Amino acid sequence: MKINVKKEAIRYIYMIIACAIYAFGFCFFIKPYEIVAGGLTGLSLITNRLVPQVSVGTWIIILNIPIILLSFKQEGVKFTVNCLITILVLSGFTNLFEYFVNSNFKIYTAIKDAIAGEIMMSVIFGAVLEGIGIGLFCKYRVSSGGTELFGRFIHEWTKKRFSIPLMSGICDAIVVILGCITFSKVASLFYALIIIFIITKVSDLVLVGLGSSELCYIITDDAENIGHFLINNSPRGVTLINGKGMYTDTQKGVLLTVVKKSQLTQLKEWILTLDPKAFMIVSHTNEVLGNGFKHLKEDE
Repeated sequence: MKINVKKEAIRYIYMIIACAIYAFGFCFFIKPYEIVAGGLTGLSLITNRLVPQVSVGTWIIILNIPIILLSFKQEGVKFTVNCLITILVLSGFTNLFEYFVNSNFKIYTAIKDAIAGEIMMSVIFGAVLEGIGIGLFCKYRVSSGGTELFGRFIHEWTKKRFSIPLMSGICDAIVVILGCITFSKVASLFYALIIIFIITKVSDLVLVGLGSSELCYIITDDAENIGHFLINNSPRGVTLINGKGMYTDTQKGVLLTVVKKSQLTQLKEWILTLDPKAFMIVSHTNEVLGNGFKHLKEDE
């Protein structure tokens, strides 16, 4: 298979940026308060507490090695090498920012003074940065190993009886509990849940963007007239699907359209005026690709 050099270069650039953002959020905002929010980074924080002579960044490499070896057979050479490179970059940035924190580097001192011991503010900032990093990992299809990769291994080892998110979630939960025990901070469980929630939301936002829209099904007896009205007045396209009402045993027209959130109220008003008896289903959709929306193309 021919390698797209430009595409691969862009992917690695964003991988480096993602590693830097994630490590910065962890080292400057999460680690100082010893909050373990799952993942191999959280487990590395625990092992660093037990063996402080080895830095958190170095523990990230050590703990990932057996997971990479286990997953090598099923994921292949290319994935494993890319994953190893990402782990090394993430470890490097983590060690670098750890050094800044331990040395009270000016930028860390300025951040610490600005936050002034506000743990919740620190948690939010750290989680947002980690979420951006993870979102970029997903968007540009790179992996930093950790519990997600271990979840993949268990998924295959159990012959796909358990899903990857379930296995990864169980691993993260175990790490969080171990963190509470290790640091003897029950309150950290509360902060860990907040971090996980924010990371999930922010990473989803990075992955799908702000282009969320509303998918609308309009079931009506006057589909032709309503459809033509929407074509002439709505900035969005309309598709007519022929249907049949099973309860009434009558033919129904189903109009399918996708509108921006700001256009939904106007659409409802039009349908109410044109056919007060129409049945309308509105479903939130994260991403719409094609004419009038985001251009349909492969992510670079």
